[in-house]
Amino acid sequence: MLNIVLYQPEIAPNTGNVMRLAANAGAHLHLVGPMGFELDDRRLRRAGLDYRDLAAVSTFADWDDWLERVGWQTVWAFSTHGRKPHSAVCFSAGDTLLFGPESRGLPRALLDRAGPDRTLRMPMRADSRSLNLSNCVAIAVYEALRQLDYPGLS
Repeated sequence: MLNIVLYQPEIAPNTGNVMRLAANAGAHLHLVGPMGFELDDRRLRRAGLDYRDLAAVSTFADWDDWLERVGWQTVWAFSTHGRKPHSAVCFSAGDTLLFGPESRGLPRALLDRAGPDRTLRMPMRADSRSLNLSNCVAIAVYEALRQLDYPGLS
């Protein structure tokens, strides 16, 4: 099972979309606070539809809480500052895919902890700032699943 970590997500519909993705892809979603919305936000419910009950979701008060309860394992950080494209690495079952908040991305300390070999980027035009968070998560999750031959999916 892949782990998706949203670090301080800010936009409820993006998180709802990722929740739906996690349910359909068989991934575990970790929401690390503080978040820019409440989990009962109607926009989150609308985007996640009825998948909330089907998704494996864990919430954490903050990054220290996540580290204490889960721990830093095989973490791939996604950032516009990454040097390697997401498709240039080999993913394994149980890997953690880490994404930052929509307005600012992952903080430098987390990127430094991941290191340049585990900080990945989505290729895009040089004059583009960023892709939508839920789109990035979907691209990364399905690349990892493709490499793993879509375990448990039909």
